[in-house]
Amino acid sequence: MTSKLSIAFAKSAKSNEGVAVFLAPAKDRLPASLAAVDPGGVVAKAAEIAEFNGKSLSAVDVLAPAGATTNRIMVLGTGETPTHNDWTDLGGALVGRLKSIRNVTVYLDVDGVETGASAAANFALGMMLRNYSFDGYKTKKKDDDNGKSEEGDVSVTIVTPDASAAKKAYAEFSGTGEGVLLARDLVNEPANVLGPVEFAKRASELEALGVDIEILTEKEMKKLGMGAFLGVSQGSSRPPRIVIMRWNGGEKNAAPIAFIGKGVVFDTGGISIKPAAGMEDMKGDMGGAAAVTGLMHALASRKAKANVVGMIGLVENMPDANAQRPGDIVTSMSGQTIEVINTDAEGRLILCDMLWYCNDRFKPGFMINLATLTGAILVALGNHHAGLFSNDDVLAERLSEAGETTREKVWRMPLGKDYDKMIDSRFADMKNTGGRYAGSITAAQFLQRFVGKTPWAHLDIAGTAMSSPQTEINRSWGSGYGVRLLNELVRAHYEN
Repeated sequence: MTSKLSIAFAKSAKSNEGVAVFLAPAKDRLPASLAAVDPGGVVAKAAEIAEFNGKSLSAVDVLAPAGATTNRIMVLGTGETPTHNDWTDLGGALVGRLKSIRNVTVYLDVDGVETGASAAANFALGMMLRNYSFDGYKTKKKDDDNGKSEEGDVSVTIVTPDASAAKKAYAEFSGTGEGVLLARDLVNEPANVLGPVEFAKRASELEALGVDIEILTEKEMKKLGMGAFLGVSQGSSRPPRIVIMRWNGGEKNAAPIAFIGKGVVFDTGGISIKPAAGMEDMKGDMGGAAAVTGLMHALASRKAKANVVGMIGLVENMPDANAQRPGDIVTSMSGQTIEVINTDAEGRLILCDMLWYCNDRFKPGFMINLATLTGAILVALGNHHAGLFSNDDVLAERLSEAGETTREKVWRMPLGKDYDKMIDSRFADMKNTGGRYAGSITAAQFLQRFVGKTPWAHLDIAGTAMSSPQTEINRSWGSGYGVRLLNELVRAHYEN
């Protein structure tokens, strides 16, 4: 974190030291409360000169004139009909403009615009998400990408008539935000620091929130017959782990819902080694596991009324003398055999054993797995949508709706028998890649062979979990994609 951000809600301002922030939907609808800190009307004049029109994210920012009761005055445009996402963006945009300001008062009264508790809470969430910066390894601090100083805490008071309701709403939102920031931290962490064992330890800290934690070691995986999973890990000196996180907030004995994350803490490609250029980004090949961990934090923080299983498979894919080779045949936990055509198609090998294990042990109502699985999904969708593959139309539609609500968007991709034939093998039940064409689809077809009739969705997040587009609420390389999406899915459809 760049600085500690303290957010409070109040019905009136105690002090205007620092910066006073006002919101307006149009140049001729500046809030009446502005006159209290700018009795001379200097800001209104500045807005006219700057041709401020109230469009969302537009701004007028002036040093306070003589006689004002604050040091700096800012007006942010809201547009005429701001959505909850617009309020989140406004909060993020404000953080981007604060620079060295430490005390902020936001007056959330907008002429003709609904500004209830939800707007205030979303505004605060946007500030929280934008304030994030992964800079713990920097020994020399300077202004960060948000444009603000690295040192000192920021105290924000949001003035709103619905202060109590806003505080309650933000208490829930902030838990989700913390889950996003946790996922960002995990993706941004270098692989020499965050190996499978270290990742498992970080996930275990969720016990403090009431999450039940179970860790499977290599010994237990061998006993379970997870040959596909263990084939990936055998080239690394760092032992693999599977972390099972359980949140029991729903009805007793009700079937859980399950989320499974790929956690390749570093992916060299194994013997099918990747090109050197850009390989440093493969520290982020555990974005699916990061998202599931962040999701479990979010659900536990807000005490979601659902029974949820989160599973993450943690492994490193390295090319030493013990590494598996192209042409090797491994036996999965399901008993199905797999010809390893390319050792860089490793994520599906760890996921297939986890999907089978999860389905067999927990009998979930549905399973959703997340993985930075294929470069092919980047070719198809770029960085703006995750690829969605599913055997269940209802689950797919609900994921799409959650994506629109949170702007963590998904795009449904096809599955079918013709694609499935592409992974048939001459020597085993299947091979782990169908070749260059339809690469993201054949990867999904591979996973589908291990889910049976259970409703299932696969999210290929290779383009969204890392190095994704910068937004008003994210300036981080690791985006934390998936936490808000899946939290909204649970909230909207799967709580008691």
